[in-house]
Amino acid sequence: MARILRLKNRLIAKILGRFPSLCGPIIASYRPRESKEIPWTPVRKALRECKVAIVKTTGVHHKDDKPFDMGDPRGDATYRMIDAARPVSDLMITHDYYDHSDADRDINVVFPIERLREFEEKGIIGALAERHYSFMGHIVGGLIDTLVNKTAPEVVEKVKAGGVDVVLLTPG
Repeated sequence: MARILRLKNRLIAKILGRFPSLCGPIIASYRPRESKEIPWTPVRKALRECKVAIVKTTGVHHKDDKPFDMGDPRGDATYRMIDAARPVSDLMITHDYYDHSDADRDINVVFPIERLREFEEKGIIGALAERHYSFMGHIVGGLIDTLVNKTAPEVVEKVKAGGVDVVLLTPG
């Protein structure tokens, strides 16, 4: 049954990737959580002095990590730590809810770690963080509370402990 669900999800992702106009009803069905706080902190120093980390919802992880759980229709609220010292050839994607065939050929499409290394070498950014973080991204139902109250705050604390000034935070 889990295999059929994964095939269905991959097919839906391919169709929506080819015909993005079909995404409208899906997007409209999601309601953001209401919050009076704006989760924004202005950058207080020049980018060339900042340490930068990546936090993505693309399902990227090291090949020897446990893959994200594609069998649970609610998603997977866990995260994976990406070690910047390891080569990009050690990275892969486990995610059935978007077409990542281009990213499978070049991980930088969704996880631009090599581009940030180039920015570091050119002095555009001060430093590339040693650790980066990846979530699966497709999370619904009760797992949203796990993400909001447990795993996301854990990653925030790890990023802060790493002395990171700027986070490149984008969806897959």
